[in-house]
Amino acid sequence: MYAAFRSVGAYVPERILTNEALEKMVDTSDEWITKRTGIKERHIAAEDEFTSDMGSKAAAQAIERSGISKDEIDLVICATISPDYFNMPSTATIISSKLGLPNVMAFDISAACTGFVYVVSIAKAFIESGMKKNVLVIGAEKLSAITDYTDRATCILFGDGAGAAVISATENREEAIIDVHTGADGTYADLLMTPNGGTGSAHDALDAEAKSSCFMQMKGNETFKVAVRTLTNDVKAILDENNMTSDDIKHFVPHQANYRIIKAVGDALKLKEEQIVLTVHKYGNTSGSSIPIAINDLYESGKLHQGDMMLLDAFGGGLTWGSALIPFAGPKA
Repeated sequence: MYAAFRSVGAYVPERILTNEALEKMVDTSDEWITKRTGIKERHIAAEDEFTSDMGSKAAAQAIERSGISKDEIDLVICATISPDYFNMPSTATIISSKLGLPNVMAFDISAACTGFVYVVSIAKAFIESGMKKNVLVIGAEKLSAITDYTDRATCILFGDGAGAAVISATENREEAIIDVHTGADGTYADLLMTPNGGTGSAHDALDAEAKSSCFMQMKGNETFKVAVRTLTNDVKAILDENNMTSDDIKHFVPHQANYRIIKAVGDALKLKEEQIVLTVHKYGNTSGSSIPIAINDLYESGKLHQGDMMLLDAFGGGLTWGSALIPFAGPKA
């Protein structure tokens, strides 16, 4: 039994935060943000719009497009670093409830920007082991809730949104997810983190100044260097291990963190411009939801077709990283 990537769906909030609006909030400029990151705007959730709201909308769309009945879903996994609750119930259980799936196994994982690649890996394992048949995987983030909008190093980067996919069992090897690589190295944890608020430094025990460190913090230059090196090496490894080259890839879908990182990796892999999927200018960095949102943009633009080979590549806080070789299987017949 193999795992097939059947469908994709996405949702982004209505409110758009432009670079020009950020110029009025912090000491920055549209020119600087665009040059350094490639980001022009990002979507921001409403105050009463939660991670589970966005995740359930993306998930409902993915189910509708999959050719699979909602009642056939037997596992729900959500990748998020901005859950509805700290730390239970999981956002996946809330999404399941909103979708009308009350008796289905559901749980969250935390792998930051690599979250979607991680959940694809988990779904593949559950299906190939025979334990599950139809897995709903979701990346959903309300990063605005953990972003310090007085910190110009981070507030220019992050946005909100959700993406989802249905991965289902198939006996057709041509539809099968070929391979998924994932890894992590906690020795680099301080490069990108939310330092306080967990059991190691409970929020209530912090003074007013220290509470600000419950927001995301990043060492940008160091993160950039490690990201480019790690992403490039991981992609080369997964291609080599599967006797493939960049010419075999129809769509390279990297985590949408920073245009400079994406370009550096693309150049190192000798990828053509038309192979690289770019959405960072529209959505900013939406962490675990950025790859499925990018795949959804590809799908809705009419550029993603059955059999197209996708190469996913992500890097995030932890540090975590992952890559995947996935043919788009399309809806179940």
